[in-house]
Amino acid sequence: MAMAAGSDVELVSVSKRYGDTLAVDRVDLRIPAGTYCCLLGPSGCGKTTTLRMVAGHEEVTEGDILLGADNITDLAPAKRGTAMMFQSYALFPHLDCTDNVAFSLKMKGVPKAERRARAQELLRRVHMEQFAGRLPAQLSGGQQQRVALARALITDPRVLLLDEPLSALDPFLRVKMREELKSLQSRLGISFVHVTHSQEEAMALADLVVLMNAGRIEQAAPPRDVFNRPATAFVARFIGGHNVMAAKVNGGSGVVLANGVAVPLAAAPGLPSGSPIHVAVRADRMRIGAAAGNGTVLHGTARAVEYFGPTVQLGVDVAGLEPLSVSVTEQSFFAAPVEPGDPVAVTWSPEDVHVIER
Repeated sequence: MAMAAGSDVELVSVSKRYGDTLAVDRVDLRIPAGTYCCLLGPSGCGKTTTLRMVAGHEEVTEGDILLGADNITDLAPAKRGTAMMFQSYALFPHLDCTDNVAFSLKMKGVPKAERRARAQELLRRVHMEQFAGRLPAQLSGGQQQRVALARALITDPRVLLLDEPLSALDPFLRVKMREELKSLQSRLGISFVHVTHSQEEAMALADLVVLMNAGRIEQAAPPRDVFNRPATAFVARFIGGHNVMAAKVNGGSGVVLANGVAVPLAAAPGLPSGSPIHVAVRADRMRIGAAAGNGTVLHGTARAVEYFGPTVQLGVDVAGLEPLSVSVTEQSFFAAPVEPGDPVAVTWSPEDVHVIER
């Protein structure tokens, strides 16, 4: 059974209001056909509302939603060419797996033999054919998820929409299902649009990460770009692994941190002297010890030491700055171990500084 051809999804100045509350604020977004897209952000940022507007479960207040050449803004959910997989899976407890998957075809009047054959083919795709006759209560959480996935795919959607599909699973199963979702999306060739609040999940799955905050898109880019070149201080902080420091441009060639320490840059920021900016330095690019060459040195006190196996995470307090996080290899840490309360020097190189002008 061939799936429907994929299509671009495009949101054009899409807003959603609930009374006086603006939940989604003039979002513009294009998701190319065949893309695994993760809508990422904190609770209340507008990501689930955006997904539900694409699905047709929420009305658009302003703007348009396009699927390929079709404007689907005002279409009923069943007529859009999209399918939604809900966080709760919402399986019918009294129907076995085959009839759960076949249910939408039953509503369309497809003959019983045909719809059950198609349902069994979808169950094979998600490796659940041996459980076809079981009720949902007889399945594990991961197995229920696969049945819900098959049920969403039986309508041959051009785009599959997933609302926090992994949040109810234990950590081991979450990783396993993550791999299966990515593999399935690659085989089907259609776009998956997946809402999550987990940075790790988005980075592992997505071709396109769309990070939202307060109803707006802060950055939409491949995961590596989001991590290495965060567009805003919010992105750098939310993605994690960065130390974000307020600063001002110093004579156009470097910056000065809030505590007065000058930070040389690999390239001038191109802003007038005195302009307020942020700089971000990845925790794994910071080092403990003497600076090399023309690097920055900050003197502070170790606040916390956390051992993670291959790496050790140090929390460091520096006067006049937000607490810093430094990630060093296990080998380098135990070559010169540090205890909480010890004085430390934190260093980094100019090429490890990412300037955030917004």
